[in-house]
Amino acid sequence: MDEVFGEGNCVALIQCSKTSSASSELLPGVADYIVWYSKQKEAIKYRALFRSKRPGEEGASKYDAIEDRTGSRRLMNSNEKRDPAEIPADARVSTVDQLTSQRPPGSDPFVFQGQTFVPVTGFWKTSVQGLGRLSAANRVVKAGNRVRYVRYLDDFSVFTLTNFWTDTGSVQSRSDPKIYVVQSATTVIERCVLMTTDPGDLVLDPTCGSGTAALVAEQWGRRWITIDTSRVALILARTRIMGARFPYYLLADSRDGQLKEAAIRGSAPSAQLTGGDIRQGFVYERVPHVTLKAIANNAEIDVIWEKWQQTLVPLRESLNKAVKQKWEEWEIPREADAKWSTVAKKTHAEWWQARIARQKEIDASIAAKAEFEYLYDKPYEDKKKVRVAGPFTVESLSPHRMLGVDENDGLIDPLRQSRAETQSFDPMILENLRTAGVQQAHKADKLNFTSLVPWPGHFVCAEGRYLEGGETSAEKRAAIFIGPEFGTVTRVDLVAAAREAGDAGFDVLVVCAFNYEALATEFNKLGRILVLKARMNADLHMADTLKNTGKGNLFVIFGEPDITILPEANGQVRVQVNGVDVFHPNTGEVRSDGADGIACWFIDTDYNEESFFVRHAYFLGAGDPYSSLKTTLKAEINQEAWESLHSATSRPFDKPKSGESP
Repeated sequence: MDEVFGEGNCVALIQCSKTSSASSELLPGVADYIVWYSKQKEAIKYRALFRSKRPGEEGASKYDAIEDRTGSRRLMNSNEKRDPAEIPADARVSTVDQLTSQRPPGSDPFVFQGQTFVPVTGFWKTSVQGLGRLSAANRVVKAGNRVRYVRYLDDFSVFTLTNFWTDTGSVQSRSDPKIYVVQSATTVIERCVLMTTDPGDLVLDPTCGSGTAALVAEQWGRRWITIDTSRVALILARTRIMGARFPYYLLADSRDGQLKEAAIRGSAPSAQLTGGDIRQGFVYERVPHVTLKAIANNAEIDVIWEKWQQTLVPLRESLNKAVKQKWEEWEIPREADAKWSTVAKKTHAEWWQARIARQKEIDASIAAKAEFEYLYDKPYEDKKKVRVAGPFTVESLSPHRMLGVDENDGLIDPLRQSRAETQSFDPMILENLRTAGVQQAHKADKLNFTSLVPWPGHFVCAEGRYLEGGETSAEKRAAIFIGPEFGTVTRVDLVAAAREAGDAGFDVLVVCAFNYEALATEFNKLGRILVLKARMNADLHMADTLKNTGKGNLFVIFGEPDITILPEANGQVRVQVNGVDVFHPNTGEVRSDGADGIACWFIDTDYNEESFFVRHAYFLGAGDPYSSLKTTLKAEINQEAWESLHSATSRPFDKPKSGESP
């Protein structure tokens, strides 16, 4: 990797646990490693992720004291250290830290609670004025001949994720079930995606596997491309993503997002127009990051202190007079003595009430002026909305034919190979074709072969016979052309196969393939030979484990759509689908079926004649699909939005740049 990216572009080596236990004859391995490289390290995009601190655990191991609402501090007892849930709910967990460092600003004497302190080593971390503000904020304590800084757990309640991930665990769980032999843990992929990308960025996974990277990218609003040579992997990934329900996160570029951001900041909502641009990110939760420097530079603490001194000083003087003492502020006891007079007890209570109020106001000022960190793994969710993945292109390995190389570096075209060389693939397809037949749009319209035998042709590999119009009708001969296991059938292939079928006296050509190039879909007939294009189900790639019952739609003929292009006044266009042409094996006719017979239809608004990308999706379907959708998603569906999708006429869109039909 150093040779590919450069030694200086190695970012990190991340170790992540993969299981809680393992068995091995030697030393068991319980961790995986992620090697992180950057194309240009100094320009890398990085979004820090955090983990919550828990007293006594990683990131908070030294937090062993608690402070009650009156400011009284004590060390945790053994029960509280063992179980943080035992800590009182209104207490603040704290620790003490150094007030000195090896760098200036200064070493002037600092007077605290009647005692003068100077740095034992080094310098103060802030000026004497800053130390005074820390003292006013109740952030300084004595520790022998030194003073120390009080740091609360909630000053920064998280710690930065390191390169040692011990909480990733195994993928074998209810929330993350293992469906693929080399499936990655979702938590691991989530962290990689969230650390290095923003919403709208593109994630590429060239080894799809179970589709974890694509699933994570879809959930977190990233665009994605995933690739695999195995159809099994692609089927698993497609099923996993299309069957998932995703949370709907508040977009920063939305009115709801603006209102949420204003509520968090305590400010007026932005009046800027919104466009729903996901690249502007989500509205994220955030945690305050209170630092010593921020408190020391907070001049508002001086104002608050002086304001409350006008109340606290007279009360302290009255209390001292009532109990005949000369207490300074830090010397006043927490509890009133039972022997005190009623006036003294009342004055003591008023003083502590004012003292606590002053502390709350100072703490509020500190929190208001504190910096904060975004929690990029915790965007705010709109609980009223559920998001699902739309249709996507995942079945096609390539819109072009793939050529192999033989032992002499010569090119091998899978369609030009002899049938003897494809003896393992073709017989398997024919066996399933013999059992399953070729399904049409309607269940009743099925082409069932009475016989299916091999044929010694170059393109035509089998002869199939079927009855047209029932058992008393004439028998028809169908030439069977099987496309490559990994590749695409072109229009040229169809023309050549149709000519071969015509020369051999066949009545119809049935083409079975996984993928067809764009121009091939327009080729339906050559002379008297009708060309029926059947798309093979990707399950056939798992034919060795597929139970051949004949009940599955393994071969489905897709008809040609009947559409009308409707021009719009602003130069845009709309597409109206009128139906689809379907071949009926009982009559041998090609009839047009209405739009009601179409379950769903898609539009590529910028078609390039090679790859079809679903940019518009519409769902018709029989019955009441609206009700079924509500039941499936377990949510209320926006009626207006649904009507825009449940239509035989598309929404307006710009004409394709290529000039081709959408």
